[in-house]
Amino acid sequence: MSISGPQALKSLDDAIRDIRSEEDDISRRLARGAERIAKLRETEAELFRQLAEIRMTPDVRAALSGRLIQAEERAHEMIAAHANALADADAALKKFDTQVADKVRARRKVLDEIDAAQEELRALSDRIGKAIAKDPTYEAKRVEADELDRIASQSMAKTELAEADREQKGRPYREDPLFMYLWEAGYGTRNYRANNLVRWLDSIVARMVRYHEARPNFAMLNEIPLRLREHAERQMAYAQAAEEEVDALELAAVDAAGGKPVRDALAAAQKRLEKLDAEISEIEDARDEQARAFRHLAEGRDPAFEEATRALTQSLAHQEIRTLLADARLTRTSQDDALIAKIDDTRARIAEEEAQSADHNARLKVFAERRREIEDIQWEIKKSHFDDPRSVFREDDLTGDLLGEFLRGALSASVYWEQWQKSQSWRPGTSDWGGGIGLPRSGRTRRRDSGFSWPTGGSSSGGGFSRPRTGSRGSRKSGGFKTGGGF
Repeated sequence: MSISGPQALKSLDDAIRDIRSEEDDISRRLARGAERIAKLRETEAELFRQLAEIRMTPDVRAALSGRLIQAEERAHEMIAAHANALADADAALKKFDTQVADKVRARRKVLDEIDAAQEELRALSDRIGKAIAKDPTYEAKRVEADELDRIASQSMAKTELAEADREQKGRPYREDPLFMYLWEAGYGTRNYRANNLVRWLDSIVARMVRYHEARPNFAMLNEIPLRLREHAERQMAYAQAAEEEVDALELAAVDAAGGKPVRDALAAAQKRLEKLDAEISEIEDARDEQARAFRHLAEGRDPAFEEATRALTQSLAHQEIRTLLADARLTRTSQDDALIAKIDDTRARIAEEEAQSADHNARLKVFAERRREIEDIQWEIKKSHFDDPRSVFREDDLTGDLLGEFLRGALSASVYWEQWQKSQSWRPGTSDWGGGIGLPRSGRTRRRDSGFSWPTGGSSSGGGFSRPRTGSRGSRKSGGFKTGGGF
C-alpha cells in the first residue's frame, strides 16, 4: 500500500513529536530520581544523627550533628530551587512544542493550497495539453531533450564504470609506498624537483620498482575517468538546458491559456513553505538547546545543586560516620539494629535510584540521536519536494516496520533514507505535459539504469545530511508512529 508525500511527512512529524515526548518524560523521571536521591541522603543523615545520639558522647555528637545539619539544610534549599528551575525549563519546552505544532499546522494548510493549485493546473493541462503536444516545435524539443537525457545517462554510466575500474586496478599502485613516493614527487615529469643526491637515490628506487614502466599505466588509469567525467558533465548540462527549454514552452502555453495566476499562486505558496520550513527548523534547534538544558538540570548537574548534594554525600562518607557505623555493627543493641537496618535500606534504595538514572541517561542519548536523524531525513524529504501532494511512496512500511527498525538501531539513517529514495515516485500524470510544474525536473522520472541522477540544488552528498543546525539557516531549494518503548 502506498502513501502520499504529505502523509509520509505527517508520519515523521508524529514520530518526532512522540520521541520528544518520550525524551521529556525520561528527563522528568531523571529529575524525580535526582530529587529522591537527595532526599534519601537527608534521611540517611537523620538516621546517623539518631545513631550518634545513642553511641556518641555529647561533645562529639554535637560536632557531628552540626556538620550533618548544615549539609542537610543546604541540600534542602537546593532541592527546592532545583524543582523551581526544572518547572521553568519544562514550561519553556512546552512553549516550544506549541510553536512547532502551530507552524506544522500552517505548513499543512499551505500544502493543501498547493494541492488545490495543482488540480487547477492539471485541469488546464488536460484541456490544452493534447494540442500543444502536437506542436511540431514542442515535439522536436521534447525528442531532443529525451535523446540528450539518454546520452547523458549513458555517459555517466560509462564514467562510473571507469571510476570503479580505477579504484580496483589502481589499488596495487597505491599500496606500493615506493611507487607512490615517486608518483607524488612527480618523478619523471617536469614538476620533479630534487638535489643531485636525492635524484641519484630516486633513480635507484625507480629502477627497483620499475617505475618507468608502471607510471604510464597508472597515469592512464587516472586520466581516463577524469576525461569521461568532464564529458558526462557536459552532456548533463546540455540535457538539462534542453529540458529547461521544454519547460519554458510548457509554461508559456500555460500562461497563454490563462494559467499564470494559478502558477503564480503555486510559486507563492511554495515560497511560504520554504519560509515555514526555515522557521520550524529554527524553533526545533532552539527547543533542542532548551531540552539539553532541561536534561542537564534533570541529571542534577546544576552546579549549585551538585555542590550541595556532593557536600551532603561527603559528610555521610566521613571517617566519623564510617567508624560510628562499624562500631554499631560490632556491638549491636535493639536500637542499633533498627537504625542500621534503616540505613542499609536507604543506601540500597539510593543504589537502585542511581542505577535507574544511568539507564535513563543511556536511553535519552539513543532517543536524542534517533530524533535528530529523523529530523535530518525529514529535511531531505522537504528539500527534494518528496512531501509534495504529487509525491508517492510505494512502501507504507517506511512509516511503520522500517521506522521501528531504524529506531531500534537495526537500520542506519543513511540506509533508511535510501529506502525512502527508492520508494519515491510521482503520481501518474505528473510527468505529462504541464503536470510537474514546481517540481525538480518537472516531475520527470530519473533514469535509474545507470545510477544517473540530476542535480537538485544542494542535495546532501557522501551519504551525509544537509539540514542546517543551530546557528545556520537552510532553504528548501536545495503516521501515527509509536515507539512502544521498544528501544
